[in-house]
Amino acid sequence: MDLKDRRKKGWGRFFRSFRYASRGLRNVFLEEQNIQLHLSAAAIAIIMAFVFSIPLIHWMILIIVIGGMFALEIINTAIERVVDLITEEYHPSAELAKDIAAAAVFVYSIAAIVVGVLLFYQPIVSLLFTN
Repeated sequence: MDLKDRRKKGWGRFFRSFRYASRGLRNVFLEEQNIQLHLSAAAIAIIMAFVFSIPLIHWMILIIVIGGMFALEIINTAIERVVDLITEEYHPSAELAKDIAAAAVFVYSIAAIVVGVLLFYQPIVSLLFTN
């Protein structure tokens, strides 16, 4: 959002914020390899949820986990871009900031895998052992 937009009030500013956010979202989904991997995993999880007809509460958990993963990956990307903007030369603190942001994504992705196993374990076991 431009500095001039911060001083203005009203619906124009409100709707421009959606345009800026969608531009950022489009960039991340088109340019970032890691988010494309998360998108593929999310698609597989959603297809599995349909195939196994999981209960509504499981759908809600799945959507929260997927949304959280995307949000965290986008924040990680933003942190990396800001660090790259601040310094072009190597600096241990810059590397550490990027590593810590990546670690947050890593921790959440492990939690997301655990949630996925918990959500889909019973339907998969039922499918395998009822035939």
